[in-house]
Amino acid sequence: MGKIGKIVTIILWVLLVVSAILIISLVANISENDTDAVMGGWINTNLVWAYILIAFGAGFAILAGLFHTLTDKKALKGGITSLVFMGVVALISYLLASPEIPQFTGVEKFINEGTLTEGVSKMVDTGLYATYILLAIAVLSIVATPVFRLFKQ
Repeated sequence: MGKIGKIVTIILWVLLVVSAILIISLVANISENDTDAVMGGWINTNLVWAYILIAFGAGFAILAGLFHTLTDKKALKGGITSLVFMGVVALISYLLASPEIPQFTGVEKFINEGTLTEGVSKMVDTGLYATYILLAIAVLSIVATPVFRLFKQ
């Protein structure tokens, strides 16, 4: 194990120990009283710690993916192809989407509050169309792959 591997191992052990201490402290301070300030404080501390771990984990995953993509030409080509494909699906979905607000019971409440606008309706419609397009591509690829393999042999 190299120098970086040892540093990563030490960091992971430190994170594990801190997490264990926080969880043990939370469990030790559990009470039946919902308004117990000590228990609430430990819950908040554990939630903040979980957010920190998620943020660092996501950040390192993104940085590692970018580093791999930038150092490997084949991965860079695949990454750019994927981004272009996602952009095309998003563009097609956006062009198909309608800004018309759907009519259902209680829609007036959301319109009056301002939470349902034509822009929101168009983005929801875009997400739905993107889901439908990607689902159709997935189903077609599941069906077509064995057929192509059959003709390839």
